Amino acid sequence: MAMQARIYRPAKTAVQSGRRKTHEWLVEFEPRSRVEADRLIGWNGSDDTAQQVRLRFPTKDAAIAYCRRENLTFQLFEPHVRVVQPKSYAENFIRRT
Repeated sequence: MAMQARIYRPAKTAVQSGRRKTHEWLVEFEPRSRVEADRLIGWNGSDDTAQQVRLRFPTKDAAIAYCRRENLTFQLFEPHVRVVQPKSYAENFIRRT
């Protein structure tokens, strides 16, 4: 069975104002087995260690080339474009009627 992969660029975290880790492309593998609770301890776990792997690439093309070289089927998720509306402090005091 061929491994499935997801290629995407992570979004900015909601709790931080910076965008440090949003410029890299990630390759993550789809889970091949389900997560089950351990009967003795009660922790959740799986026998699929590929879920723990997260590969980072500088460009989208490098991530796609890796998946093709390793014969992985992949889904590509394009990032949403950030729209910046320029604002100035003086606009707070403009009277609008």
